[in-house]
Amino acid sequence: MISRSTRIGIGAISALAAGTLDSKALVSSMGRTAGRHPRNPQEAPWPSVPDRLVADLALDGGSLARVQTPTVSVIIPTLNEAESLPWVLENLPSWVDEVVLVDGLSTDATEVLARRTRPGAVVGHQPRRGKGAALRAGFAAATGDIIVMIDADGSTDPREMHQFIAALKDGSDFVKGSRYIKPGGSADFTLLRSAGNKCFVVMANILYGSRFTDLCYGYCAFWRKHLEILALTADGFEIETQLVLGAVKAGLEIRETPSFELKRRAGVSNLNAVRDGMRVLRTMLGQGDVRRDAATIHFTLRKIHLPVWSTDRVPSGGERRWIDRRRFSRAASGYTWTKPHIDERRRTVGSVVAYRADYEQPTRHLAA
Repeated sequence: MISRSTRIGIGAISALAAGTLDSKALVSSMGRTAGRHPRNPQEAPWPSVPDRLVADLALDGGSLARVQTPTVSVIIPTLNEAESLPWVLENLPSWVDEVVLVDGLSTDATEVLARRTRPGAVVGHQPRRGKGAALRAGFAAATGDIIVMIDADGSTDPREMHQFIAALKDGSDFVKGSRYIKPGGSADFTLLRSAGNKCFVVMANILYGSRFTDLCYGYCAFWRKHLEILALTADGFEIETQLVLGAVKAGLEIRETPSFELKRRAGVSNLNAVRDGMRVLRTMLGQGDVRRDAATIHFTLRKIHLPVWSTDRVPSGGERRWIDRRRFSRAASGYTWTKPHIDERRRTVGSVVAYRADYEQPTRHLAA
């Protein structure tokens, strides 16, 4: 038996593909829209950042110092981003209070360069694969009043961040970037990704009574106090959809702000349009956690101390550093290293605090 929500979703995609569904007419005809401001029910939903706030920030040189400013934590998931991450860190606004770098299983100089560029960065280690798993670990480690999530490849421009903060300070609970609100756009859209995203936008607006213009985009900001009610469990790229729809379900005020997606500065994307598109679809239909063991979702952050070597440097071509923290499943991960001489390991100049996500042991269901 196919559920009603599934039939609606399939019908929306078919209609959009056939060109018979006018998404603008559909949106304008909706009676209830999630995300309206509770103090003004007649206010247009999904307002962009007020122009007056953006103008004030521009006149003040992008600084938020003139008003009481909440602390801001920026979460950056990384996996072998040594060629692009320094640019991202160097272009972060000066008023960012905390940078949380979540390293997957990087085998290049990502962490070394991050500490050189941003010595005070908080580093978290996430052994589980996936952008969602990395972001959830970063959210747990963050201490700021506001959480901003951006990508390490340079596609999400850190110089746009003041727009997101301005909207949150103006009363919104959750702010998401939109590539479909001028002057936003994308230099990295393929035809397949663009078509798939438009289909998902129409589906979300039908199923959840929303008025989004963009859905699968990872530039978002929200108040950390709302983290628990977002109920995040995703491990992959569907985390972006789960975040937004979780905010809708929780009745948070959501705003969209124009954002221009840049081309990634190096490397290739880990996104698979078909595989990850199906995961987004399952998330939208409320089936994202079917058959998932609780142990694959819940984790604790364990504080660890990493040594800082006097010889710490950027690895040369093809070289991979041996670090004590690589204690988990080295053989399975394919991580290779050359163990340094014992005398070199003794020459440390201190240590830094980092965090590691430790998952529960999988539960075993025994037959009665």
